[in-house]
Amino acid sequence: MLPFKIVIPSRYASTRLPGKPLIKLNGKPLIEHVYIAASRTKADEIIVATDNHEIFETVTSFGGNAIMTRGDHPSGTDRINEVAAQKQWSASTIVVNLQGDEPLVQTENVHALVKLLDKNANADMATLAIPFKNISDVVNPNNVKVVLDNLNFALYFSRAPIPWVRDSFSVKTLSQPMGNLPDFPFYLHIGLYAYRVSTLQQFSKLPPSMLEQAESLEQLRIITNGMKIIVETSSNVIGHGVDTDEDLLVVENILKKQAKSS
Repeated sequence: MLPFKIVIPSRYASTRLPGKPLIKLNGKPLIEHVYIAASRTKADEIIVATDNHEIFETVTSFGGNAIMTRGDHPSGTDRINEVAAQKQWSASTIVVNLQGDEPLVQTENVHALVKLLDKNANADMATLAIPFKNISDVVNPNNVKVVLDNLNFALYFSRAPIPWVRDSFSVKTLSQPMGNLPDFPFYLHIGLYAYRVSTLQQFSKLPPSMLEQAESLEQLRIITNGMKIIVETSSNVIGHGVDTDEDLLVVENILKKQAKSS
């Protein structure tokens, strides 16, 4: 396994769950659960990147590493670039961006991304996707879709159901998703990224793109500017993230079960 770093961008502000990193699940703040999950990997350094003093103090209080960053970054990747600059990591250093709301991230998926990036020297970023299982998830705008080329490079990411299978979808499909998925590979994007510091540096010099701002998806800045994202279409278990109050309940129950079985 190549050496790599994990940086966990963590903001206090959240549209749906303000203060999300500090919400307690099974007696620990969410950010601590994410840090514990990161600690199970072979990363040689784990850092929480935040612009919030309470998050910083929470992380350091449980023995984690945290760095204060500026509050004006347009994306988590821009925030990670500031960490890489502060730490003076070399351009070839591989960094995994682990979202601060992914306490159930699987170790094997982190390692798979690092290996994928290493064997694809022409890729600027590596990320994950899994097949959708039902049509209601495909039309849900909270689920990000990705379309791939024949070499598994991303063509586009969207909150809309893509590709639009003309003979199977209609406006009614969006409002009343029923029936089976068309016989076509629909992929759910998993927001776990690996990149080299050189990509971080290039990314942060570019202004947020129109597509990025329209979809609120930072990875579109990469594609818009001609950079390449290689995608691992994983069949591994993907951990449940925390975006809503319902997710909090689901994840807390999973964490309780894990605690009992350990």
